[in-house]
Amino acid sequence: MTTVDGEQHEREAETFLKAAGLTLVARNWRCRLGEIDLIMKDGATLVFIEVRKRQSQRFGGAIASIGAQKQAKLQRAIGLYLSALPNTPACRVDAVLFDGKSAPVWEKNVFGA
Repeated sequence: MTTVDGEQHEREAETFLKAAGLTLVARNWRCRLGEIDLIMKDGATLVFIEVRKRQSQRFGGAIASIGAQKQAKLQRAIGLYLSALPNTPACRVDAVLFDGKSAPVWEKNVFGA
């Protein structure tokens, strides 16, 4: 996914999630450990969102592209983000997936944490 393409899908994901009632906290939060595409609030829950795009479902589609290495990198970045907060809120990791030309799919709690 190119940077321009990635930014477009992140904006689409943000719009999609706002329509579902989430509110934006941060977009493209970066640190020395990695990047978090979107950070949003779902009620009192802080939600870290990974946006993934793949041309097709071949090889498992967008969800399969969030492998163990990517998960570990995200978890380290999330840990750093949370360490700067005075209190740790309830939180989860979601993904908004774009496969081919289909509508976005919102997968909640993708790490099961």
